[in-house]
Amino acid sequence: MNATQTIYRLTLRSTPKSIKRVESFLAKISKAVELDEIQMHKVMVSLTEAVNNAIVHGNRSVPEKRVAVRCEVLPGWLLFQVTDHGKGFRPDHIRNPLKEENLYRENGRGIFLMRTLMDKVEFEHLPEGMQVRLWLNTNK
Repeated sequence: MNATQTIYRLTLRSTPKSIKRVESFLAKISKAVELDEIQMHKVMVSLTEAVNNAIVHGNRSVPEKRVAVRCEVLPGWLLFQVTDHGKGFRPDHIRNPLKEENLYRENGRGIFLMRTLMDKVEFEHLPEGMQVRLWLNTNK
């Protein structure tokens, strides 16, 4: 790792209460990299959605299962990785929440928000579970 990279980590139990820890985690990162209000909002919404999905859908809210959150500060970028222990899903099978037939469905909005707010969103099946990567360009 070169001198310009910094890594922040957070491990959460798979309970709804754990989600509130995302805010203080992001506050520490924001202070270090001086995110503006818009960048902070984009990351807060996206990361909260990713963590909630990992807890509820990935780990099925089993408290003993953990959600790993990692933030890597790269030149011009923040890379957030959220990893759970679930079976995963196929991102291409997520319904568009803006279509009329999906407006009242309970799921699908979180991924839509992540894709709308972040510069790049990636999903990967890992041996231990599913990982979501959220990229924010900090030079914008």
